[in-house]
Amino acid sequence: MSLLDRHVGFVHALREAGLPVSPAEGLDAVEALRVIDLTERESLRAAYAATLVKRPSYRPGFDILFDLWFPATTSDPGAGRGTAPADGENEQGGENRPDGGNAGGGAGGPDLENAAVPELRDRLAELLLGADGMDGFARAMVERFGRLPAGTGRQKWFSFPVMRTLSPETLMARLLAEVLGGRERGGLAEKVARQRIGENIRRFEDAVGTDVRRRIAEESGIEPIARSSVRPPLEQLDFLRITRTDLARLRREVHPLARRLASRLTVKHCLGHRGRLDFRRTVRASLSSGGVPLTTFNRPRRPHRPELVVLCDVSDSVASFAHFTLLLTYALREQFARVRAFGFVDTVDEITRFFAPGADVVEAMTRLTKEADMVRFGRTNYGYALERFAERYGDAVGPKTSLLILGDARSNYQPPALETLGRLAGAARHAYWLNPEPVAQWDTGDSLATAYGGVVPMRECRNVTQLAAFVEDLA
Repeated sequence: MSLLDRHVGFVHALREAGLPVSPAEGLDAVEALRVIDLTERESLRAAYAATLVKRPSYRPGFDILFDLWFPATTSDPGAGRGTAPADGENEQGGENRPDGGNAGGGAGGPDLENAAVPELRDRLAELLLGADGMDGFARAMVERFGRLPAGTGRQKWFSFPVMRTLSPETLMARLLAEVLGGRERGGLAEKVARQRIGENIRRFEDAVGTDVRRRIAEESGIEPIARSSVRPPLEQLDFLRITRTDLARLRREVHPLARRLASRLTVKHCLGHRGRLDFRRTVRASLSSGGVPLTTFNRPRRPHRPELVVLCDVSDSVASFAHFTLLLTYALREQFARVRAFGFVDTVDEITRFFAPGADVVEAMTRLTKEADMVRFGRTNYGYALERFAERYGDAVGPKTSLLILGDARSNYQPPALETLGRLAGAARHAYWLNPEPVAQWDTGDSLATAYGGVVPMRECRNVTQLAAFVEDLA
């Protein structure tokens, strides 16, 4: 595979993984390659990163794909769908050996192919304390321990047998004792040493994972392993499939995202359509041109700041979507004259009080779950919740109000209360419905997406990118 083919495939893989790379940026990367030494792999990585990576959160996915398309070594120069050897590969066939190109550990290390596990753990301990050769050692350990049977006559590569055999975490106490050299435990020195050793353990895990992916790519092709190895950027993660860790990261993104959106909305208001014609000033100015209005004047535009009412399904099936959307809405509350929020499962309660200015994010969500009266029997019932909302809080919706409904429109086959929803939408200035499910899943099972969408325009909102676009349109 030529360098051009690698470049094209790499850029395409970045786009498939959700990293925004424009054609112009791809050309910038090509220009950067002309001024670096292509035999220096880390210079190549840095050139691509400088031209193609826009945000720090994109870097992990970029590094995974770079290691697949520009591997440090190969097991077979003809592997990987005819790819050419990368920098430092063995042109005679067979995998390059770490630490000098042979089967031994090099620099006084053990024979990595024949050493017992205790000797290998001793060598790993040296590497975790800062010795050179970690990447080569990781490749040798994958070669020795990483291949397991996977069906009749087949084998696959895995990281976990390597980590299970060497168990680097269990070396922490031994390494701390060596670093501290008899000094008292629990102080700053131990904290610094623990952090450094922990970073080296993660570096070893990454090196093992990189080599496993490289070997799988050689056997099965780069594209399949690339698609399965790289998670989408945080702003493109599906709300309904995020993990607890992802949700914590999303919560940290609320206020930066709100600031970016608020600045865009402020500019949008300033550059909006001009106000109505100022007839008096226009006529007065036309006197200097014989009554011909060569110049027209407009009154200053007063942008409308809507009131916002959020009606939110907080059942377990859409909880992460609802929580993040509520947090973002309240982070943007300066863009609205007033914000009120209501949550429901099978009955409804106002939850505005949990989002007072300065409230802690995690504490607000915890209090909402424990204190709000949103559950009768625990099964989502949109119809009953809408009727209770209209009965108890109907006066919250008026001609200055934008009504925003958040939920998947799955009501456990209960009556939908479409007439009630129609009255609420008719009383509001605008009404919107955000659904975190893909359009392809609407109207499946107990979904009433089309029925509700016929009353209130429904929009797919599966990730932060779609949510940010909607909020910008809303305000």
